[in-house]
Amino acid sequence: MLSCPPDRLQQIAQARQGLLGDGRWADAPRVAPWIERSWQRCLSQGLRPEQRVDFDTVSRAAIEQARGANRSLIRAAAPVIAAMARTMADTGYFAILTDAAGVVIDVNGPLDPANRLAQAIARVGVDLSEKTVGTTAIGTALAELQPVWLHRGEHFFDDTSAYSCAGAPLFGPDGRCVGMLDLTGVHVPERPALQHLVTQSAQCIENALLLAQPHALQLRINWPGHGLGGASDGLVCLDADGQITGANRHAAHMLGWSGGAPWPHANHVFALAHEQLFDAAKSERPAQELPLWSGLRVLLLARRPQTAPQALQRNPLPPSPVPLKDLEDTLIRQAVDEARGNVMEAARRLGISRATVYRKLQRRKPPG
Repeated sequence: MLSCPPDRLQQIAQARQGLLGDGRWADAPRVAPWIERSWQRCLSQGLRPEQRVDFDTVSRAAIEQARGANRSLIRAAAPVIAAMARTMADTGYFAILTDAAGVVIDVNGPLDPANRLAQAIARVGVDLSEKTVGTTAIGTALAELQPVWLHRGEHFFDDTSAYSCAGAPLFGPDGRCVGMLDLTGVHVPERPALQHLVTQSAQCIENALLLAQPHALQLRINWPGHGLGGASDGLVCLDADGQITGANRHAAHMLGWSGGAPWPHANHVFALAHEQLFDAAKSERPAQELPLWSGLRVLLLARRPQTAPQALQRNPLPPSPVPLKDLEDTLIRQAVDEARGNVMEAARRLGISRATVYRKLQRRKPPG
């Protein structure tokens, strides 16, 4: 099993001593710049690493308010987080989704109900912002607006030094931060690769948020020679009049937009009439290189939004559906596997009793 090298933990401890203890900033080993800036912000608030961290007690009203105000984000993130939970099933890490203020709105993954440290943060409605719990991937990603990775003592408070976490901010169709995605483990080996996973997953959620907005045309763009269909594609949405209604960050960077909404009209970006883009989508032309008013050229594919009937035609139902009993058994077995054999956790996810899960599992066993 891969684990954190001893000298890595020693360097973190020395950095904490120099930067948070005796104040010898110049002589201390360096931590990532965003961690150092977060530590400094915590110190400027009068916080000290040895202070106890008291996680919020979350009321039912707070839970409903947190989820109700972020339904579109939760809906867009759900399939991405479910896939991430399967990816991390054997690592001990779990996923946390927060709003732009750092309040938890969804949790998924292999949570141990007996782990007090995991249960403290993995609760909808709890405030995990930097001002409340100090330096974490959640607070730092929201403050720095960039993906981050923190391991053990790189968290500000001593009480949170058991966590390892990766985080990435989430941006909505208007270019503003709407929340963040976090992957956290408790007393687990360091997995820096999770920073790549959380970054790529955040992009998928942002694209889902964008495409869920009403629009009349989707533009997928990339630089010539890079092809289309990958994670680096820019996405731009237009209304029926050619006004750009939203774009993902790749598109914003490619087209030189830094301020977000309000977006320009397509005619002010692409060196052709927007009607030609609609014509390309109507005739389903393949991707082609088109000029921008900046003098650059992009590879562009124009398509209309996919409607429900089209989706059904492309993904028809199987001619012989699986019997309901077998489907039910499969879902229960899958939930138990994803919970790593924890029947109580599987029952909680499925919304049924533990006794029901045991009964269904017993039904699956071969006779004799």
